[in-house]
Amino acid sequence: MPGETTTGGACRTEDPEDASLGNGYRVLKTPSLNKGLGFTSAERQAMGLKGLLPPATLTLEAQVEMTIQEMRRKSTPLEKYVFLQSLQDVHSTLYYAVLSRHTYEVMPFVYTPVVGEACQKFSQIYRHTPQGLYLSLQDRGQLRSILDNWPVDDIRAIVFTDGERILGLGDQGIDGMGIPIGKLALYTACAGVHPSHCLPVTLDVGTNNQGKLDDPYYIGLKHRRLTGPEYDAFVGEFMEAAVDKYGKSVMLQFEDFGNNNAFRLLHHWQEKVCCFNDDIQGTAAVALAGILASTALTGIQVENHRFLFMGAGEAGAGIAELIAYAIKVETGKTIEECRKHVFMVDSKGLVCLSRLGGLQHHKRDFAHDVDHVPDLLSAVKALKPTALIGVSTLAKSFNETVIREMSVMNKRPVIFALSNPTSKAECTPEEAYKWSNGMAVFASGSPFEPVEFNGKTYIPGQGNNAYIFPGIGLATVACGATRITDLDMYIAAKALADAVPEDRLEASCIYPHLENIREVSLKVAVAVAANKYATGQASILPQPIDLESYVRSVMYEPGY
Repeated sequence: MPGETTTGGACRTEDPEDASLGNGYRVLKTPSLNKGLGFTSAERQAMGLKGLLPPATLTLEAQVEMTIQEMRRKSTPLEKYVFLQSLQDVHSTLYYAVLSRHTYEVMPFVYTPVVGEACQKFSQIYRHTPQGLYLSLQDRGQLRSILDNWPVDDIRAIVFTDGERILGLGDQGIDGMGIPIGKLALYTACAGVHPSHCLPVTLDVGTNNQGKLDDPYYIGLKHRRLTGPEYDAFVGEFMEAAVDKYGKSVMLQFEDFGNNNAFRLLHHWQEKVCCFNDDIQGTAAVALAGILASTALTGIQVENHRFLFMGAGEAGAGIAELIAYAIKVETGKTIEECRKHVFMVDSKGLVCLSRLGGLQHHKRDFAHDVDHVPDLLSAVKALKPTALIGVSTLAKSFNETVIREMSVMNKRPVIFALSNPTSKAECTPEEAYKWSNGMAVFASGSPFEPVEFNGKTYIPGQGNNAYIFPGIGLATVACGATRITDLDMYIAAKALADAVPEDRLEASCIYPHLENIREVSLKVAVAVAANKYATGQASILPQPIDLESYVRSVMYEPGY
């Protein structure tokens, strides 16, 4: 029933069957209780709903069909986003049913690429309905008590941001709240994490976006970003408050923190609480999965690749480090030796040893003893990489000359243009296939349509983090994980790579179809949960005999 948790724990929402006569209006105004025209005649009589609804009764499936048709009639992507968010505000069961039944169609309007525009305009489209917690600097010293204001006590998955680096769009301040809301909707749609267990949070520490500061209708704090020890203390207060309120197995996902804070905060907290950074680790796992799956097309194992990254921010460094970790697991070499397979180009050219003194910390491990070159094309010519990975947000940086050069060196060049949103992609799949004469093994960060080239249909693989983070979340919820490690990310990547069917590979696609995302998430979750039990980092004991059946049993299915 809506409002009912599928696993244990306290939840303050009520079941409609417990609602007393005359409380019908309250039921219809409570998103987790509302069924709209789905209430039966007996329920309407018992709950005081007579007269508050038209007489017709519709099944959930009929409501889903009506809703998806209405969404399709909206003229712009942002209108579709607002329509779906408004539905979540009034009828959450129907909202998640639409997401679950039409995941592939709806996902772009819940998360990337449309969520980027939604964040830019979040203050304008804010609907005055609480979808998460806004914790500002004005609340310092009170965060633990403010968590009690949320109406659900049994929270198991928190996605939180400070809004500093929203996708490739930069500092959006409190308007970055669209990201945690969208991300947690995908935890439910893609992996069945119960929505009542999810909590979106924005930490409002100010913004350096002058447009926001000058906007009279901006809904966040209007001052420059807090930095330094005070910032760390505020983040620390939130982390400790969340663990105190919800327990040591609550999953805390960092989302869209700026480079200066993302790595530092992750390294500080990952051995203390159950946390991960999706921009660093989730992106890394989905990219690694693509590399592992591409072996079926290239014949090259991960340890035999030479990788060149365009971009050396948190996403690039995270992918690079997990690739090195995978090579270490596969070969038994030291991590230092494994990092020598990975090179990076940033805004100043090739990251190399001669630049060591001026490099940010996360780049230094990939500063190798090679000659400096000033740009991507020069690096391609000098290093002869087998795989080119774009995480730069520099549109068209994988130009015709670069891709043709890669194609001369490699029979099946691996070309990953992973930057989001679509407008920031390093190249399009059509360009990659055309300039490589159809030989590129391509993946992107945002969705693209299939490409016809030389009589063959190519399906661009979307390296969407939704292949990874929902399964990670489901695993942590199912087994009560107390930590999330690099080994978990490697295991998740392998599980995803193993889930790519043969027909997708035949179309040069190295990811499963998003229409099968719930089954993919289940495979990822089972693999990760098995590792949690094997490493003693699961708190729900004993380990179930049939782990897959158990994990499936805790997956939320929207229904009446």
